[in-house]
Amino acid sequence: MAVDYGDRRTGVAVSDGSRLITGDCFVIDEPNAGKLANRLEAEYIGRGADTLILGNPLNMNGTSGSRAENTAKFKAMLEKRGLNVVLWDERRTTVEAGELLKGTGNFGQKRKSKIDAVAASLILDGFLLSEKNLAQANQSGQDAETDP
Repeated sequence: MAVDYGDRRTGVAVSDGSRLITGDCFVIDEPNAGKLANRLEAEYIGRGADTLILGNPLNMNGTSGSRAENTAKFKAMLEKRGLNVVLWDERRTTVEAGELLKGTGNFGQKRKSKIDAVAASLILDGFLLSEKNLAQANQSGQDAETDP
């Protein structure tokens, strides 16, 4: 499960059970961090998630700003609830989500209501691809060790 945490709206994307593709995507319109954490905890448990990938809004130069600090605090709040949370670099996901939606004719309020869910799906896709690549690299390394 991936989350694009926002001040007002938060995008959520959930993978299928095989962790191969992004399935359900939606937006939670909740500005209160405590209430949002309650909702995410319920989604996490209800969907049987084992990891919550939380988008980390780093500055373009890789440093942490105020948004990343808020995200770190939110991560701690979720972890206190027993959720397994992983921070994931989300630079440019909102920009990419906007470009994707613009390409499908979504503009204005229609685009605003979907952009966070699309950004969460991009975060999740990046994480799942990284997991897949890591597994393949590990398998290749094991094969090289066993080959004569």
